Amino acid sequence: QVSLVESGGGLVQPGESLRLSCAASGSIFNIVTMGWYRQAPGKQREQREAVAVITNGGGTMYADSVKGRFTISGDLFKKTVHLQMNNLKPEDTAVYYCSVYDRTPMTTENYWGQGTQVTVSS
Repeated sequence: QVSLVESGGGLVQPGESLRLSCAASGSIFNIVTMGWYRQAPGKQREQREAVAVITNGGGTMYADSVKGRFTISGDLFKKTVHLQMNNLKPEDTAVYYCSVYDRTPMTTENYWGQGTQVTVSS
């Protein structure tokens, strides 16, 4: 049983900041990537956008729309990841999901948290 617990969402005005956190627990074998995805209002699950991801090699990936504003950090050994979001814009409004890709000896599993709502509005 694997659990991902997110925290830190909320309602902010444009230009303000939020910090999201995610902690994973349970039977995770070998994290390949851990990061944040978002699902904008009216979009389907399949349309979730990768926002920021950390790889087990220490690399990071950001969506073009958040580069320079968002910073991902974390410790894959401790199974935690954070997303510092600065200068938030209304188009950042979405449900943000924490996700882990776990490579086991037999397959790669993808786990998701329940999501945390981020609303940017004046």
